[in-house]
Amino acid sequence: MTQLKTTDTHSLPIRSELIAWARLVEMTCAEPATVVELLDMGWLEPVRTGADEQLFRVGDVYRVQKLMRLCRDLEIPSAAGSIIVDLLERVERLEQEIAELKRLL
Repeated sequence: MTQLKTTDTHSLPIRSELIAWARLVEMTCAEPATVVELLDMGWLEPVRTGADEQLFRVGDVYRVQKLMRLCRDLEIPSAAGSIIVDLLERVERLEQEIAELKRLL
């Protein structure tokens, strides 16, 4: 899961929490075509390397896993599932904001 990168040719590798395309597909059990669809929709925004390789954040793994589970369980397309995941994340953020505001009172 963890890739190593260097800042220059004379330094030691530094730890990176970015995941390569093949590893994302493997970890999420998503079809490559589904990942391409999510990229085309702008739902996943990978980091691009100098070699134009796409690297994904650890959080993307959890988002795609949640999406795949929803799509499988509810028998819905990935476009619909992505909307649900986005709304669930928004609800979670709003609940955190409410909890923070309550602490300030």
